[in-house]
Amino acid sequence: MTKYKKIDKNLFVANRARFVQQMKPKSIAVFHSNDIMPKSADGIRRFVQHTDIFYLCGIDQEETILLFCPDAPEKKHREILFIRETNEKIAVWEGQKYTKEEAGEISGIRTVYWTSRFEEIFRSLVFASEHICLNSNEHLRADVSVETRDARFIRRCQKSYPLHRYERLAPIMHHLRAVKSPIEIELIRHACAITGKAFRRLLTFIRPGVWEYEIEAEIWHEFIRNASRGPAYESIIASGADSCVLHYVKNDKQCKAGDLLLMDFGCEYANYASDLSRTVPVSGKFTPRQKEVYQAVLRVLRAATDMLRPGNVLKKYQKAVAEVMEKELIGLGLLDAGEVAEQKKDKESYRKKPLYKKYFMHGTSHHLGLDVHDYGDRFRSFEPGMVFTCEPGIYIKEEGFGIRLENDILITADAPLDLMADIPIEAHEIEELMNR
Repeated sequence: MTKYKKIDKNLFVANRARFVQQMKPKSIAVFHSNDIMPKSADGIRRFVQHTDIFYLCGIDQEETILLFCPDAPEKKHREILFIRETNEKIAVWEGQKYTKEEAGEISGIRTVYWTSRFEEIFRSLVFASEHICLNSNEHLRADVSVETRDARFIRRCQKSYPLHRYERLAPIMHHLRAVKSPIEIELIRHACAITGKAFRRLLTFIRPGVWEYEIEAEIWHEFIRNASRGPAYESIIASGADSCVLHYVKNDKQCKAGDLLLMDFGCEYANYASDLSRTVPVSGKFTPRQKEVYQAVLRVLRAATDMLRPGNVLKKYQKAVAEVMEKELIGLGLLDAGEVAEQKKDKESYRKKPLYKKYFMHGTSHHLGLDVHDYGDRFRSFEPGMVFTCEPGIYIKEEGFGIRLENDILITADAPLDLMADIPIEAHEIEELMNR
């Protein structure tokens, strides 16, 4: 049914147990799978499961519903999984779908019904509940213009049961998913390892004359041959001046001698993401100026990584990284020390647009997990088990190149653990591997 190896169902059992602990008494909660998205005519896009429902049951199939009713009189109805019923025609045209037994084995849920029974079962339980808990995409970066199954169900549910008290599930999921369990960490580590294989493959492939899309094809090849569905997000393969475009995804230019190539890509394995950035010289050797900037970015990366420790918070962390970056930009001759000091006296000016933002205009870190920009409260203190990216960059439009370096970091009770520590990053190591 899936390319990846079977995940230990205890992950999903434990996730559900922690979720139920966060529910109010006399509550019912519902999670829906994603839609299969249409293209045009009869074309459809490949199904990608909603990460919340996957986190709680591990079912990687469309038309899946997960229901919780911890106070249901019948024990068998306290957690119910609904899956799409298959038939001979579906089997011929689409292939095997989960049986009830398979779905129960994957998820650890004992009560499994066909999705066609959902309305009947939900109605029988909702009148015994006071709170209806529903899901919505409350991610700060989310585009919610496309209506989801969850959104349609919210509208239908509120119309049918207007006198219930409605609760949001997103705050619970943001809290739970921010801290990864050992099983999740191993899945992320595996995704990172596949990403590392792809990067090493690229170091022997990149040379003047290759096209950005050819490099992207090499990434896809390595990911899929290692049982990944593909990249966790659109790969950025940006050569020359386009390395200063933060979300460049055209990948349609030829790589030229002397240029730098900024690559930002990551494997998705078992729905878990990885996120890597590397910048390499197309010709296999950095110029002195390119290497000077590269080393500055690498120093910021290492300093920032060391700050990813329990008790820190994103705002304080970003401010501290900015201090390091300012010193590096002054050392590179890109900022004037006196002007920086003068601006800092004007707190309002520094808050609105600090000088360093001209060359480093994005954040340093974000949560990583089932989503590449994973759930997490930006005001919550860092805790062991959280996984963050660390991705400083310096982008110099007037010199025609940008450099970004990024690794994925696990916060532990002790020192931060770099999940990509074995992926080449030193300038001399990259040059050596490209010139073998």
